[in-house]
Amino acid sequence: MIRALAVVVPARDEEELLAECLEALHRATRHPQVRDLPCHMVVVADACRDATGSIARHHGAHLLELTAGNVGAARAAGSRHALDALLASRRGLTPDGVWLAHTDADSRVPAAWLARQLAHAACGWEAVVGTVRVTDWSGYRGHTATAFRLHYQQEERADGHRHVHGANLAVRADVYRAAGGFQALPVGEDRTLVAALEAAGFRVKRTTRNAVATSPRRDPRALGGFGDFLRELDASTG
Repeated sequence: MIRALAVVVPARDEEELLAECLEALHRATRHPQVRDLPCHMVVVADACRDATGSIARHHGAHLLELTAGNVGAARAAGSRHALDALLASRRGLTPDGVWLAHTDADSRVPAAWLARQLAHAACGWEAVVGTVRVTDWSGYRGHTATAFRLHYQQEERADGHRHVHGANLAVRADVYRAAGGFQALPVGEDRTLVAALEAAGFRVKRTTRNAVATSPRRDPRALGGFGDFLRELDASTG
């Protein structure tokens, strides 16, 4: 039974978008099915040179500062920090009672994001892998949005898909630990974790019904990540 929540948000120079991300997360924690659970929300400010840290504090998040310049290391450090804080503050709490939810600083989760994840957890799923959606295609060619939707449709079925996004990923803490956690990879740390979970035989729910809105930025933070994919897709439509 899930007794506490941890929400981890890695961020690198995200002063423009972080406030909206945290406001959306706070709405998700106030959902009627979630609001009674303790929640430790941490922003991992990794190699930041802007006001990311102060914005995180202003919006009520715990702040962890790193100089790794590595999203996998940031996610791992944030997960460890949040889990340790919850276990230390809650008598009798064990990792199997903690739900670790992950998103990105340039993304906005839906209000029922955590509630839907916990509903899956209550049905025996040990991890939930969701999708993302782009709501603003400004600066991209006219056909890029269509190409993106077609790409997604090719890899979706009924209530499942083959996508993995760190912006929409959650796992029970004991299962996260058993699978080795996030690796210190500059890109693909999310896919590596999900592959480890599935290889170990854990129950991974892939759903398209809890999509997270994410930024279509043209200045991606991680080479080879989602931003680069969008840029390549945009170039291919020309």
